[in-house]
Amino acid sequence: MIEKLKEIKVKYDELCSKIADPEIIADNKTWQKIVKEKSNLDELMNIYDQMLKAKKAIDTAEEELKTEADGEMKELFEEEIKSNKYLMEELENKAKIELLPKDENDEKNVIIEIRAGAGGDEAGIFGKDLMKMYIRYAERRRWKVEIMNISETEAGGIKEVTFMISGKGAFKNLKYESGVHRVQRVPETETQGRVHTSTATVAVLPEQEEVEFEILDKDLKIDTYRASGAGGQHVNKTDSAIRITHLPTGLVVTCQDERSQHKNRERAMSILKSKLYDMYQSEADKEYADNRRIQIGTGDRSEKIRTYNYPQSRITDHRINYTTHDLVNMMDGDIQPMIDELMLADQQAKLGLVD
Repeated sequence: MIEKLKEIKVKYDELCSKIADPEIIADNKTWQKIVKEKSNLDELMNIYDQMLKAKKAIDTAEEELKTEADGEMKELFEEEIKSNKYLMEELENKAKIELLPKDENDEKNVIIEIRAGAGGDEAGIFGKDLMKMYIRYAERRRWKVEIMNISETEAGGIKEVTFMISGKGAFKNLKYESGVHRVQRVPETETQGRVHTSTATVAVLPEQEEVEFEILDKDLKIDTYRASGAGGQHVNKTDSAIRITHLPTGLVVTCQDERSQHKNRERAMSILKSKLYDMYQSEADKEYADNRRIQIGTGDRSEKIRTYNYPQSRITDHRINYTTHDLVNMMDGDIQPMIDELMLADQQAKLGLVD
């Protein structure tokens, strides 16, 4: 591993030199690309430096051990060798994870869509609870949240909602949330105290500011209509909401802001680009497409990635068989422990450590 990292260090040093090259600095696009490439290797090079220090400590202790036949110093050198070898193993595992292929979307903002599934009004209320959970999570990370479109129910839930979370690493952390979420609890409207099961689907898409394919104006049908929701007289008088239909694929995107039609159009186009990118990626990679169908499902109760059981204050992620009884805090946005477990399982699977 050290020899492999030594080769990467040569490339890393070259990148560091290029960043300071006046000719490259003058070409902002090239310079940014090199800075990103270099930053992707920063953690790996930090691990490499620690490995060199640990190896040096082992070599030094082994040399000293040759002159110590017995006594307290011998035990100290042996312990030094043992602890640094253990450290080397840990660092090698970290290096293997860093060397895994990077998801180019990991640092992007995310567009989250939540739709009520099976379960009537309770499904809509649960969908809104999930929305609040992700918003609170974003607030804990000091990420920005923008509601792009929301359709509410009379019972206080949502039929569907689309919102963007902007922040470094947003997609990296939230991409594992795609799929069908199931809740088991007693609805407030249930008079006999019976536990109901409802579902909501969550789709997580990386925001695509630039796409490699062309979106032609002639392929778009753009409608304006009056936004719904709070906002006083303006909402009732101005056609500020936007609906864009991509005719070749049939994809429909809606976005409403209480005042700005122009802003709504920009947001709707951003969502459309992300959806088209996701669709084309799925078509280009059958395995990805199959995985996505498994993740998103149809909203039926039998298709689930996670169950939220309120009577037992239990949340179980069925993909990794991970259970926590910290339901209250998770619904308040403390979902990082669950995300960390999903990340770890994903890394182990890619390293071939699990089936």
